[in-house]
Amino acid sequence: MLGSAAGGGFPQWNCNCRNCSGVRNGTLRARPRTQSSIAVSGGDERQWALVNASPDILAQLKANAVLQPARAPRDTAIAGIVLVDGQLDHTVGLLMLRESTRALRIWCTDPVYADLTRGNPIFEILAHYCGVERREMRSDGAEFAVDGVDGLRWRALAVTGKAAPYSPHRESPVAGDNVALVLRDGASGRALVYAPGLVSMDEPMWRAMQGAACVLLDGTFWSDDEMIRVGASAKRAREIGHLPQSGPGGMLEWLEKLPAGCRRILIHVNNTNPILDEGSPEHAELARRGVEVAWDGLEIEL
Repeated sequence: MLGSAAGGGFPQWNCNCRNCSGVRNGTLRARPRTQSSIAVSGGDERQWALVNASPDILAQLKANAVLQPARAPRDTAIAGIVLVDGQLDHTVGLLMLRESTRALRIWCTDPVYADLTRGNPIFEILAHYCGVERREMRSDGAEFAVDGVDGLRWRALAVTGKAAPYSPHRESPVAGDNVALVLRDGASGRALVYAPGLVSMDEPMWRAMQGAACVLLDGTFWSDDEMIRVGASAKRAREIGHLPQSGPGGMLEWLEKLPAGCRRILIHVNNTNPILDEGSPEHAELARRGVEVAWDGLEIEL
């Protein structure tokens, strides 16, 4: 787990909500967190897949020495990059990797590729630096592999959510704007589901979750009106594209239905979410339900 917070990180640079103020002045029992991203290895620690490239990518690389094997004057253990959407907090970090000695190999869906070529032309900018080798990733559950990261089988499932604000699909979503990833270890056969953005549950996603040993799911907001109550936005969680944890049909209701052996972890946690406060009633409720809150540096082995 390279980064476990939503866009803006925790504390957010310009936010003085109870959480951000508390973690700054030491009155809140909470861990600072960088923005959402994970790294995945099939067992060879010289080869990793970066899943999303957050604005904090340089700090995340420095904090995880395994991603710098130092086999040459310029080196990296990142063999490829997989994008679950085109949001800024998952793509700005691509620009920070422009010194790469080879073109960045990036797996993404057609809608995300279009957005990153036209609406927010990061790929066009990178063409003037290291370049990009785009690899197609379908959102219908078709299996694919990330070159160099052996021992893993990948699938992408289209999920309901919001495209990036600059996308022409922002108010008219298309399949592939947002995906969840299903990763299966070839040796153990165990699977992990990764979905940092999820506004509703559909049958393919639910089936994947029921067959997983571990789920990393959208933990952005505790309540649907959270941003309204703290005065940070006039929009509800679902309007922004995130399923809140609490309330009817919320994430906790779905997690409660998963098989007992499934590990449940909330990721992409917004700075306003009370679960970040380790002394809060909401954090205690998660512990009672057997639900974890992700933190930077968390390691998961399938």
